[in-house]
Parts: sequence; C-alpha cells; structure tokens
Amino acid sequence: MTDANQAPVLDALADVLKQRRHAQPEESYVASLHHKGLNKILEKVGEEATETLLAAKDAEHGDEQARQALIAETADLWFHSLVMLSHLDLDHQPVLDELARRFGISGHDEKASRSQR
Repeated sequence: MTDANQAPVLDALADVLKQRRHAQPEESYVASLHHKGLNKILEKVGEEATETLLAAKDAEHGDEQARQALIAETADLWFHSLVMLSHLDLDHQPVLDELARRFGISGHDEKASRSQR
C-alpha cells in the first residue's frame, strides 16, 4: 500500500537514524537525543506535535507560506516520531503495516475493534 517513491525515503532515514543512534552526541543531533534519553525524545515529539497543531490552524485559512510551514512542521513531527521508534528499537515498517491493515476499514469500525483487543 506504500508509495514506491516514499518507502525508500523512510528506509534510508531509518538507516541513518540507526547509524547515528550510537554516534557521539556532539557529532549528531540524533545521537544527542538518544544520549539524553527517552524523556527528551518524547519532549521533542510533544513539542513538534504542538507546533504542527498551531501550523495547521494557521494553514486552514492561510496562504501558501502557511501551508508550507505546516508541511515543515509535520516533517519535524514525523522525524522525531521516527527517532522515538528507533530509541525503542522499533522500525517504521510495522507502523506502515498497521496503516495498510486499516486501509479500507471504516474509521469507526477500526476504533471500535481496539476496545475488543
């Protein structure tokens, strides 16, 4: 279900994140996040989520610049979410698999099925 042009970007990014996880903190932003621990990474995910929400509000009735800002903030959120997964020794592929599993299922039905698991 993934776009053939997008999956390689996520795969390449996952490889970079894996390599930088154990790099020296002063040499890599990703390594510095890992060195600071999960709480710092979660703080960044939360910060980026908030910035994405604010950018979305601006983009709703904004110009192209506001829409591009939303794209940039969403990229930051996704990036930091990938760092979080990496820190927990999880790969992005199960997330993509879960999205693919949900494809074609009503959102209401999918949400209801979570309470039955």
